[in-house]
Amino acid sequence: MQAATGLAIGRRVDPQLAATAVEQAMQQLDITTASSVLLFLTSEFANDPLPAIRAAAKAASCTQVIGCSAPGIFTEQDWVLDAPAAAVMVFGNGVSIHHVSERPEQEIVLALAAPNAINSNRIIASGIRFGGVSGDATGQGPFSVWQNAKGIVSGYCEAAFSGLNAAVSAAHDVKLLGKPQLITRVDGHDVQSLGDTTALQSLHAACRGHESLPLHLLMAVFADYPEVITRGDYQLATLISVNDDEGSVTIAKPLQEGQYLSWAIRDTQAAQDNLENVVNKLVADLETMPDFGLMFSCLGRGPYFYDGVDRDLMLLKEKFPDMPFIGFYGNGEIAPINGVNELLQYSAVLGLFARSEI
Repeated sequence: MQAATGLAIGRRVDPQLAATAVEQAMQQLDITTASSVLLFLTSEFANDPLPAIRAAAKAASCTQVIGCSAPGIFTEQDWVLDAPAAAVMVFGNGVSIHHVSERPEQEIVLALAAPNAINSNRIIASGIRFGGVSGDATGQGPFSVWQNAKGIVSGYCEAAFSGLNAAVSAAHDVKLLGKPQLITRVDGHDVQSLGDTTALQSLHAACRGHESLPLHLLMAVFADYPEVITRGDYQLATLISVNDDEGSVTIAKPLQEGQYLSWAIRDTQAAQDNLENVVNKLVADLETMPDFGLMFSCLGRGPYFYDGVDRDLMLLKEKFPDMPFIGFYGNGEIAPINGVNELLQYSAVLGLFARSEI
């Protein structure tokens, strides 16, 4: 075993929670010194996480502690929202988390960012980047992100894994409401026409059967080619508003004429189907069963989406009953889409890792 997790939940903010979680994981690995530690704390720790970070480093006898605060955290044991808690993944010999090299295109890079530190240039940089947007309740915590057992004022860190093979992908939670349509007129964020009809007419046709447009559930999915949307490698954008006079629909991301768009709706069964497809694809890419996993899920996708349970975690435990995994519920997800790293919404980003035979 190369990795193990620990989860400690309390009634108040206590640095000992981080130490207890590390001790749980160390006992499973039967080691006294860790090579590195992933530490995720709930947002109750965000104002002053340093004591918990130091407690984790001391318990692990290791200064390579990387992580962040988040609204919610989880391991294969359980998920936690609205309570002080610490989740860790401890790595033993043979696995290390280290600074990104000068040639990141050859590495899979874990990227963690506070909401006030999101930088598209960092996200789209070379290499496969995956991770999530963390933060505290306000998104302004000065130590929302940490590395080398200390807070990073910039609110952004990245690290690479060595000694492992890895596969990463994103699962969306939407069901397509029709075939991809060519964007024939657009002005920045305002989609004006799709094919020969106005965007609003197209949206109403896609939502036929609804008394009114469920804007809080609707999404726009888009790509440069229709077949990309069909196979699920699209980008997502929320709907901001509709304009009855002009027949346009305003979405959260700017689009271009010549791209293709499908309307979609958030759906729990579609979310489960998409995640299962991603799991199967990643295992096929690895060509072996994974040793551990990392998942970064939208806060709006977890238990809040599944009526008080997290069916995504249940699916992972069903597929990999003996695999440790860790992650958090955040304010955005980072993953490669068609070879380009993207900042996503309402998605679950999954990375599966297996020991390298080389």
